[in-house]
Amino acid sequence: MARTAPPPPPPARKVPLRKLLRAASVACGVQFGWALQLSLLTPYVQELGIPHAFASLVWLCGPLSGLLVQPLVGHLSDRIAPAASPLGRRRPFIAAGAASIAAAVLTVGFSADLGRLFGDDVTPGSTRLGAICVYLVGFWLLDVGNNATQGPCRAFLADLTENDPRRTRIANAYFSLFMALGNILGYATGAYSGWYRIFPFTVTESCGISCANLKSAFLLDIIILVITTYITVASVQEPQSFGGDEAEHPSTEQEAFLWELFGSFRYFTLPVWMVLIVTALTWIGWFPFILFDTDWMGREIYRGSPDIPGETQRYHDGVRMGSFGLMLNSVLLGFTSVVLEKLCRKWGAGLVWGVSNILMALCFVAMLVITYVAKNMDYPPSGSPPTGIVIASLVVFTILGTPLAITYSIPYAMAASRVENLGLGQGLAMGILNLAIVIPQVIVSLGSGPWDQLFGGGNAPAFAVAAGAAFIGGLVAILGLPRARIASSSSSRRRGGTNRR
Repeated sequence: MARTAPPPPPPARKVPLRKLLRAASVACGVQFGWALQLSLLTPYVQELGIPHAFASLVWLCGPLSGLLVQPLVGHLSDRIAPAASPLGRRRPFIAAGAASIAAAVLTVGFSADLGRLFGDDVTPGSTRLGAICVYLVGFWLLDVGNNATQGPCRAFLADLTENDPRRTRIANAYFSLFMALGNILGYATGAYSGWYRIFPFTVTESCGISCANLKSAFLLDIIILVITTYITVASVQEPQSFGGDEAEHPSTEQEAFLWELFGSFRYFTLPVWMVLIVTALTWIGWFPFILFDTDWMGREIYRGSPDIPGETQRYHDGVRMGSFGLMLNSVLLGFTSVVLEKLCRKWGAGLVWGVSNILMALCFVAMLVITYVAKNMDYPPSGSPPTGIVIASLVVFTILGTPLAITYSIPYAMAASRVENLGLGQGLAMGILNLAIVIPQVIVSLGSGPWDQLFGGGNAPAFAVAAGAAFIGGLVAILGLPRARIASSSSSRRRGGTNRR
């Protein structure tokens, strides 16, 4: 009597969407601190004494740490056997990255006080070398923590969705939604000027009201970060099998890391290269805005300066108004994240991404126009900008929320779906995509200062470069990225049983 073959094992149970939602919640805590970093730290470092032309160089440590930290962390998390840690292979890195962020924001927030201990002159307008050194250490650690957390978070979601294109897009939309929530809370915190009254101990001889508000905001960031990290780490057990041999050869980790990171480029297909190219052009567009958004509002719109007595109050008013604009930006970002899945199904991810980049370019052109109009307009004796100029600036900030939501979601979903057949782990895949993000940031960080000096100061030259890069990236996305491939999940699922490693 012939023996029948044993029945196939039952398919792995999919992680419920509600657990994917909880798994993505750490993005809120991380992005809360990132929002404070984006809106307050460029103005703050100028208060400490770094000139505007060199402020962008401070941000250089972020992309440089991203070049090494995120690919390395992604590789190491790919190589850890799920059973080797009670938290799996991604969650230990998420927890460690969150701890680094908490230590970093404490260092940045108390940099003025620590600088005073090192002998800084706290007279207004003086350059505080000790505080600057402490700030740079904290800023570097903050970027390391952000890079060490973001990659494993994305890879964690990719593991839980098992590279199902539709579920991957949903998980990334959840991630973008929590990023929007973190942005809203962070920018609202940065826009409020009364935190020093709630936390009066933050005001010291070396840390005035604006510094105390920043310090208080970072203390709130730690609370939110701890809560959201706990929710993510405790939300769901990681899959115990990934169908590959990634964790079977720990003795060759360093060799494999170098080979996979640099040697894998030769195996990239044209669609993968197109995703990387559009990502790079997109971030050449975004980074000048990220660096100088609130500074632009304080300088060009409110005609203030962080280091000239008599103009600092107008500058801080502009920075707070810029933070309010970024909060509106995040509201639209959250709404776009909710409808993004439907947009991709209807029009295709490539077209959606391309159109969003062109919209981003038009917004940067609008900022140049507003700058020109404000420069040639007579302000009232109070020095406050006309209401129309402020409203126009806020409208531009708000509209940019739509392309930002798409930038936070579609490139990651496209990269995750396109590297599946290349034999790369999702952690390293996110690290490679990160290279297309941080290299443009290095270019902008190095170029913003010379552009500033070449064209007589201000933020307009960097925004002009941003507009051009965003427009070119939009055209490349529309013409070079397939419209339907990422939106079609049925064929991917049919191939999934044979192609998964």
